[in-house]
Amino acid sequence: MMRKYPLLTALLLAVSSLLYAQNEYELNTGWKCQAIGDVHASGEKISQSGYPVNKWLDATVPGTVLTTLINNKLEPDPFFGLNNQKIPDIYTTGRDHYTYWFVKNFKEPKGQDQVWLDLRGVNYSCEVFLNGHKLNERTHYGMYLRQSYNITKALAPNGDNRLAILVYPPDPVGNPNGGQGGDGEIARNVTHQYVAGWDWIQPIRDRNTGIWDKVTIHRSGAIRIRNPHIVTEVSGIRFPDVPAAQQAPAVVRVSAELENTSADSVKGVLSYVLDGETTSADIKLPPGVTKEINLPFHIINHPRLWWPNGYGTQELYHATLTIGADSVPLDFGVRQLATVWNTTTHSSELTVNGQKIFIKGGNYIVSDELLRLSPERYDAEVRFHRDMNLNLIRVWGGALTERPEFYDACDRYGLLVFQDFWNSGDCNGRWEDPMKKEDQWTRKKYPDDHGLFIASAGDQVKLLRNHPSLAFWCGGNEITPPEDIFRALKDSIIPDLDGTRTFIDYSNSDSMSFNNFGGNGDGPYGIQDIKAFWGKRTYPFNSEIGSVGTGDYESLQRFIPADHLVAPVYHGKGKDGEATADPLWTYHKYIGYDSSVYAYGPIKDLRDFAEKAQLVNYDQYRALMEGFSAHMWEWYTGTIIWKTQNPWTALRGQMYDYYLDPNACLYGLHTGSQPLHIMYDPVTGMTMIANNTFRTVRDLMMQVQVLDMNGKTLSHSQQFFEVGPTLAKNYLPIGHQLDRLRSKEGIFLSLRLLDVNQKIVSDDLYWLPDSTGMYSGLQHMPASGLVVTANRTRQAAATTTAPARITVTLKNPAGGPVAFFNRLSLVDPATKQRLLPVFYSDNYVSVLPGESKTITLDYTPKPGVTPLVSVRGWNLEEKTYPVK
Repeated sequence: MMRKYPLLTALLLAVSSLLYAQNEYELNTGWKCQAIGDVHASGEKISQSGYPVNKWLDATVPGTVLTTLINNKLEPDPFFGLNNQKIPDIYTTGRDHYTYWFVKNFKEPKGQDQVWLDLRGVNYSCEVFLNGHKLNERTHYGMYLRQSYNITKALAPNGDNRLAILVYPPDPVGNPNGGQGGDGEIARNVTHQYVAGWDWIQPIRDRNTGIWDKVTIHRSGAIRIRNPHIVTEVSGIRFPDVPAAQQAPAVVRVSAELENTSADSVKGVLSYVLDGETTSADIKLPPGVTKEINLPFHIINHPRLWWPNGYGTQELYHATLTIGADSVPLDFGVRQLATVWNTTTHSSELTVNGQKIFIKGGNYIVSDELLRLSPERYDAEVRFHRDMNLNLIRVWGGALTERPEFYDACDRYGLLVFQDFWNSGDCNGRWEDPMKKEDQWTRKKYPDDHGLFIASAGDQVKLLRNHPSLAFWCGGNEITPPEDIFRALKDSIIPDLDGTRTFIDYSNSDSMSFNNFGGNGDGPYGIQDIKAFWGKRTYPFNSEIGSVGTGDYESLQRFIPADHLVAPVYHGKGKDGEATADPLWTYHKYIGYDSSVYAYGPIKDLRDFAEKAQLVNYDQYRALMEGFSAHMWEWYTGTIIWKTQNPWTALRGQMYDYYLDPNACLYGLHTGSQPLHIMYDPVTGMTMIANNTFRTVRDLMMQVQVLDMNGKTLSHSQQFFEVGPTLAKNYLPIGHQLDRLRSKEGIFLSLRLLDVNQKIVSDDLYWLPDSTGMYSGLQHMPASGLVVTANRTRQAAATTTAPARITVTLKNPAGGPVAFFNRLSLVDPATKQRLLPVFYSDNYVSVLPGESKTITLDYTPKPGVTPLVSVRGWNLEEKTYPVK
């Protein structure tokens, strides 16, 4: 039902949200703030409505101090050029420079309801005052530990209330000396570690001090519902192509903590309605007691199952748990996870609903380094991962336990989540490091407050455990936490508070991926020979591999000043040599392409360099995922790319830039990660089919076509084949033939799979170099005669970020060359600047002579603006086209 009727899905979501909104609202506008050094009054006085704050700064909440200063134009945009260097660093200024008071006036009358103030995240410590009263007896510490205060008695009689919060930075703040996490001392706090700088980001000057997550007012009756827990049980082996009406039953178990805030015993009925059936339990709670209540289990006779991306649909259920005047949403997917040990690969193997899933994942840091988080941006970023045909996102341990809104998007798009806790081998002592202030033994004991870490971890598990996308908990990045924390996580927190997911000791531990190759258990991180992805066996579930990701010229223009828009200077000849980049590029963490770009010919200027870099981007990431898929269950149970995005304007490891503009890495992955995919193994010279579905696919026509640089067909063959479920298999040996045909100037290799209706189900075009490894033929290709038409269509996808759709047809006339590597963009007709974000069904596409391709573009329209479609290709001058 949800899959077929997206408008109905949206309506059900809106109704569920409306019911919850009746007893909860967010304080996210109208805040004021001031530095502690400019305030000479107590919290009791500041939190009274008569204290003047009209001259204070307009504050961004949720947000950080630095975000507020940037929004008030008191500090420059740290994402552009070298602006970050101009912002005072807290290590130099002292903590008071970024210690701020935040004040918010709000209306909330006294009544019969209980009223609660909830803070979902403050970094790092705080004092909380309301209407002249201090709410927290002791200073609150910890970036991730939620706060909740019953403010019923402290509310003003006239309903005019003032909240005042004093927020302190982490202590210590760490020296940003260029090391991973600076000198490492940031890890003495229970906070994120990347803020002191990493090899993909410069230090964040305030260390993200602030009220960084939601502040809400919640109304309840005498009993408040807290931390509902939903567990679904799906027995046996299921198939996504079996209709719900034919699925065997599934079980739903719901529990919740109930808190009686009154001085009397209270009776009530805890209940929810699912598919028209009510599940309930009679409750009686003594005064002042919090108790976990387990409701009777509920059987769904015909469940709509939730599947990871590429395997099936993401069906979601929406209900509301109520007791008296309180209610909370119950949003969940029906699925069951399990992890087994693959004795062939010696690594973990994930099953969903009884079916094994080959993991194609991407490492994710955080959406924005300044924690400017939003459901819309989360939706866009997770959708990009869906469009890459990935099925997992790993949330890296030096950052956050990601927000529920991130998980909501993963639930919608089918991205499983591998969630690290807040440790890293760099800061927490795995290696010797001259950049660190303290030795390994001392750093291994970080953080200073183990109890705070344990309490925060338990609280975050309760916050996130109901999301069907959450698949793994992990003790940390490349290291376990201290033994008492590790034991608490593994032996009590995860089994007691969740109990349905695998806990992995650390991200590249033997408990996930047995390392018999030596080294660290992950990587490599640079440009590789394409053949290495196919022929060099690496770690059986590689948690980090990959690196490059420079955007095109338009992307670079957004954050690099004009006088630094220069291509790296190449020192060498042919494909043998090195390049040096502008120092500003180095500041933005550029990672070199070695000689790979120069195999496409001499570099004319930066635009030429960036265009050739896209060819490398596409080829590298397509080969990466194809090479791992070629050895599924034989060498590997999965791989996770390092990394898919940056929360800052970095020049490495990204499939799209900070501004949500995709580069060719995304579409190389989109092709190489297809659930049913044809591919060419350059090591064995074989064509292969990788089938990630759960059924044998029969009557597949394999077409193999070789073309020269003028578009002439040099060889063509086709045969029918079939491929079994969840495997990769060799088919046709073509390597010797290709070596002969490509020796002079290179060739195009077109591989396709067609179903019995002659519909293309997989399409892969390779450009192979000449016998010297150079792409000499590409350097003198004839211009293509590509014909482009663009039309508005009705939006077919139910997403929050892309309500409109344009369909673009690319037609390449017969008799000419391949229309090679065409980049589509949607642009503003007045400025010719790209509209962002736009979601392309494919991009950097090539069209064979006499054929056409259709691409859809999903986007959010700007009022009064009819966009143009821009197309440019390797052998096509850029031109814009009207949308009809």
